[in-house]
This record gives sequence, structure tokens and C-alpha cells, in this order.
Amino acid sequence: MVHNYSTTAIVTGAAGGIGKALIKRLAKRELNLVLVDLAEEMLQEIVFETGLEKANVLVVKADVSIEQDVKMFVQKTVEKFGRIDYFANNAGIEGPRGVIENLAVEDLDLVYKVNVRGVFLGLQYVIPVMKKQESGAILNTSSLAGLMGVPGSSAYNMSKHAVIGLTRSVAKESAPYGIRVNAVCPGTINTQMMRRIEESSGNVRKQKTLNEMSTPLGRYGEPEEVAAVMNFLLSEESSFVTGSLYTVDGGMLDQ
Repeated sequence: MVHNYSTTAIVTGAAGGIGKALIKRLAKRELNLVLVDLAEEMLQEIVFETGLEKANVLVVKADVSIEQDVKMFVQKTVEKFGRIDYFANNAGIEGPRGVIENLAVEDLDLVYKVNVRGVFLGLQYVIPVMKKQESGAILNTSSLAGLMGVPGSSAYNMSKHAVIGLTRSVAKESAPYGIRVNAVCPGTINTQMMRRIEESSGNVRKQKTLNEMSTPLGRYGEPEEVAAVMNFLLSEESSFVTGSLYTVDGGMLDQ
């Protein structure tokens, strides 16, 4: 049975742990879904796993740091579904780690290209669509690293602080048009990105133990726990929330 849904959501970084968990939550709602990532095969697997109907889903292979790719996935969304109601501006990378004097400027450029330029471009192309509708909700994915310092992670930290600045500025610009813009700041979450960070430390078990000890709840968060907060912010349940930062960190920020 084909459903004609009137609401549409885009998720970038949809093949990652948090992106996939968000897609599964959004799939339970009556809306059209646009999945954006470079890992197209993984996106197709998610579509199959969640049982999404072809008429209500759009899979787009795109690099969020390339302007033409962003323009393309926004255009394809509007062409197929006519509107964009929710936008999870979620794609991001952790990049190389190390003390600042050991990082190359190319390392900074790589992280900024995805985490900052990618978020900026997503906002730049989605907001005009939402302005015409005079409605919409955008959620940028920052990080706990956007609110605190993390040794050995200066490029990533800078990029996630920048996402918070973008969120706050664009929230004020967009509010008169009925568009809400917020950011989610995950802490230590059980994803492939965290596995890579643990491995780069040189001692996976020690790093995992340190992370758990730094979290008052004493464990890693799960992607589904972040997705639950994201799902709230990408819904009308949060209709009076904009310019806000939501930490999902097990209490780590207060340590």
C-alpha cells in the first residue's frame, strides 16, 4: 500500500551509528525520509531493514562538503516530496588526533571541510525552502567537544564549537520565518567513531575505562539514546524550542 505523506525529513550522515538510529525512529512516524551519505550501500541496507516504502524514501549519495552535492540532494528532495519539514544536519568526522604541534594544517582542513563547511552548506540550501513554507525544524549535530576542551582533539573541538556558533546565529536569523534551529551534543556514544578514537589512543581498554569513569552514569551512551532526543527536536513536540543545545552525555559535562 502506497502512502502519501505530507511531511518530509532529511538526514545527512544517515549511514553512521547515530544517523541510522535516528532513521529507525523517524521511520515509525508518517513522513517521507531522505537518507544522505557517501555509503550508498549501507543506506540501501537501512531502507531494507526498516521496511521503508519506495514511494516514501529517497536515497542520495552525496558529500556534504561539496556545494553541488548539497544543492543536488535538496533539489531532489523538493522535486520528489515538495517540501522539507525536518533537517538533521548530522554528517561529521572525528579526523586525525594528536597534540596541536603534531597535526598538519591539512588535518584541520579535512575536519573543517565536513564538520563546518558541510553544516554551513546544509543550512544555506535547506533554509530557503523552509522560508517559503514559513516552517521547519533543523537539528545540527555538534558534540560535547563543542562545549569543553579535549586534549589531542583540537581540530575536532574547534569544528564542533563552530557548529554551536552557527546554530545560535542561524536560530535567530530564522525564527521570524517559523524555523527552529537547535543542536545536539552527544558525549561518549557507542559508535564506530568511538571505536576509532579508542584505537587511536594506543590502549583501547584503558581509554574505554577512562571514558566510563568520566561519565557519572558510568557507561557509554547508545546511538538510540541520542536519536530519542533528536527525534523530539525534529518534531512538533519541541515547537517552542530554538537556539538550544541538548547534551546527551550521561552527565559528563558537569565533571
